[in-house]
Amino acid sequence: MTDPADARLLAALAELGKVAVHELAARVGMDPREVAYRLVALSGSGLPLLVGVESDPQGLRAALASAFPPAQPQTPNPGPYHAPPSGAVPFAPSGPVPGYPPPAHPPQGVPPARPGGGYPPADPGRTAPPAGALSGPYQVQQGVASGPYQVAGVASGPYPAPLDPVISTWGPPQTASWARGDQRPAPPAGSRTGRIGDSLAGQGLDGEQLTVQLLEVQDPADYLFGAAGYRLEPGERAVVVHTEVTNKGPIPFVSLPDNYLELLTADGKPVGKAPVSLTSRPPHKIGVQPGETAGGHTVYVLPENTRVVAVRWSPRPEPDERSLTWSLED
Repeated sequence: MTDPADARLLAALAELGKVAVHELAARVGMDPREVAYRLVALSGSGLPLLVGVESDPQGLRAALASAFPPAQPQTPNPGPYHAPPSGAVPFAPSGPVPGYPPPAHPPQGVPPARPGGGYPPADPGRTAPPAGALSGPYQVQQGVASGPYQVAGVASGPYPAPLDPVISTWGPPQTASWARGDQRPAPPAGSRTGRIGDSLAGQGLDGEQLTVQLLEVQDPADYLFGAAGYRLEPGERAVVVHTEVTNKGPIPFVSLPDNYLELLTADGKPVGKAPVSLTSRPPHKIGVQPGETAGGHTVYVLPENTRVVAVRWSPRPEPDERSLTWSLED
């Protein structure tokens, strides 16, 4: 295990023992969705780690019932029931079956077969069916096709099962449009680059309308790092970045605002934030409600001789067309 984020998660989990995913994410300063993904992956690697879910069964059933009401199948009106005529013998063959010898003894209650083949009709006034044909479960009216049952106006056949309400709502698995990255909302119009002090229009993963402003970059910030009780290794330096995020849309932003706020070095490599917070510079908190502006400070630890040229904000780990960049060079 070489990922420092996984090591940070496991260290915090070892200290807490048992904790909810969102509480663990807040403690280490990461997005709850990323924490859940990492924990599931770690649990499958053989570590003594169990990722569980606790819920209110009654509440979940009520939520599902309101979101997906059961489909009401339209049952066709059955036609009139035709009772078997008096004296009809169910399942009695009206003649010899090809390939099978006639029975040695006729069934109980059935008249013996005539020499010419078949059984005499129970009702002398009725005509026996043609020899060699098999009668259905019941004697039906002449001209009506046999089948499972007769339904007025509906073709004979098995009754169609009602459509699954989940399938009718979301479609077959792996085709949900919300899971396709090529159909996400277009990024907001406006510049995607700026300088310190500029406010840039951004967008969250769920289409949240955000404005991110880079207020300050303190480089180096070794004295702030040491004042908070941390110690830098020889050859390291600390950098502190102050940003504000404003939610201008109706959708709440539920992630950590600086979760993917990175420093860009002169060789193009990103530097992720350090899992520490400073007492004199409070960190970001999870979530920004509609109409709210939230600010916070992000701490970075990097080699002392590394030149930082830009700050980049993204709503996801990999930068894309929604990423915002502030240049730090003159």
